[in-house]
This record gives sequence, structure tokens and C-alpha cells, in this order.
Amino acid sequence: GINAEYGESGESAGNMNGVTLQNATPALKQATGPRDSSPEDWDDEIFDEVDAREIFDLIRNIKDPEHPHSLEELSVVQEELITCNDAESYIDVKFTPTIPHCSMATLIGLSLRVKLLHSVSNRFKVDVRVTPGTHQSEDAINKQLGDKERVAAALENPQLLNMVNQCIWATG
Repeated sequence: GINAEYGESGESAGNMNGVTLQNATPALKQATGPRDSSPEDWDDEIFDEVDAREIFDLIRNIKDPEHPHSLEELSVVQEELITCNDAESYIDVKFTPTIPHCSMATLIGLSLRVKLLHSVSNRFKVDVRVTPGTHQSEDAINKQLGDKERVAAALENPQLLNMVNQCIWATG
């Protein structure tokens, strides 16, 4: 399960636990600025479909478990890899680990899933998956992230939940 990926204690290879980084010099990109808004954006009387940029804005500042950078800065999440269908209540987020053997990929996916569960209406079915061809264990990771029971069990692990919360709620 997801807990086994980190050990029963929730320990990981990230720098949050003082262990050597897997990818010590990741490529960085400039983060995008906030979306321009208009008064209509804040008018609750106007129907506004959920779109990829809105979802991207929700997840782009999640911090990487190994680096003091956002998932956007590391190009782990990209607006182009998000699909939204408001009419069918479906959101699909693909994420791209910085290296094909990243041991943090499941934790990153779990962080994305938890952030979206807290941020979007429960009418949406949300899929979080590794971008095809970008991780050597993408099928296993996608299976874990797509299994609600395994996700729920992982979040019962206090250490793992703490790591997810550090990624989601970190500032800077």
C-alpha cells in the first residue's frame, strides 16, 4: 500500500528527514503570476465552469517533499496536463516527477489528491496520475492513487499525513 512505500513509520528519502536528496539540482522554471480577475469572477450569481487554470491555481504552490520549491517551479504540475469537464463533473491531473525513479512520486500524488479533495466540490470525480512514460513505476503509483481505500489508509498514518500537510500548507 501507500504506507509500505514510505515504511510503516512514514519515513521517506526527502530532506524533511535529513536524508540525501535524490535529485540535488532539479531544473527550475519561473512560477506564473496570479490570474487576472474581474468583478464577474467574484459574482456568485454568475455560473463559472471549473477550468484547468483554476485547478492549476489550486495545486501549483504545493511544495515538493525534497526541495524548497513548488511543484510548478519544478514543472511537476503544468496547466497543460490538467483536464476539466465541468458538465461531466470530472477533473484529471497528470503530474511529472523530476526523475523517472523518484521515490517521492506517490507522496506528491497523494498531496495533490488531498489538496483537491479539500478544495473542489465533492460532485467531481478527481483522478491524479503520473504523466505516461515519466516514471518507472507509474502503473503501481497510479493504482495506489486511484484506490480510495488505500488513500484513506495512508492518511490514517500520522507521519505520512504530516508529510502531506507539510507539502500542501508550506509557505515561502
